[in-house]
Amino acid sequence: MSEGLEKLNNAPHETAEARFLDCCGSQAWARKMTEMRPFADSTALVKQANQIWQNLEPENWLEAFDAHPKIGARQAAPKQQAQSADWSHGEQSGTRTAADSVLDALAEANRLYEEKFGYIFIVCATGKSAEEMLEICCKRVCNTADVELCIAAEEQRKITEIRLKKLLEAGN
Repeated sequence: MSEGLEKLNNAPHETAEARFLDCCGSQAWARKMTEMRPFADSTALVKQANQIWQNLEPENWLEAFDAHPKIGARQAAPKQQAQSADWSHGEQSGTRTAADSVLDALAEANRLYEEKFGYIFIVCATGKSAEEMLEICCKRVCNTADVELCIAAEEQRKITEIRLKKLLEAGN
């Protein structure tokens, strides 16, 4: 068993829940993950994380979305944990070299998306350029509310999985 997983399995309840909140901003998800410990290995951890996520209510998904900064934003989301903010900064690195015109267009696309759906645009930004994220946002704003919520939830699941792996690698 990895050192990071062993520490997570043996951490006090409050500490483990806080680490899970770094990975996903849903209180219900973090609480259920904490209760499911210990995990035999990282595969079991990710499998359980995905299962819990898929069985949450939409309001829990929205809570998780609310813990993210807007794509291209220069500051953390108000409800974002410090470690989560650091990870978001790295995940959105594709926006740091973007032209101002692309960032302006992304800000406008974010605004239109949030106006239509009532929550921020969620995309697994790891490895994507600002231009790619802008294109994705512009396409997804055409979705129906039900379709888009499912897509956003799947993007959040991908983000959570990446962050769980980072958490284990960091050995927190």
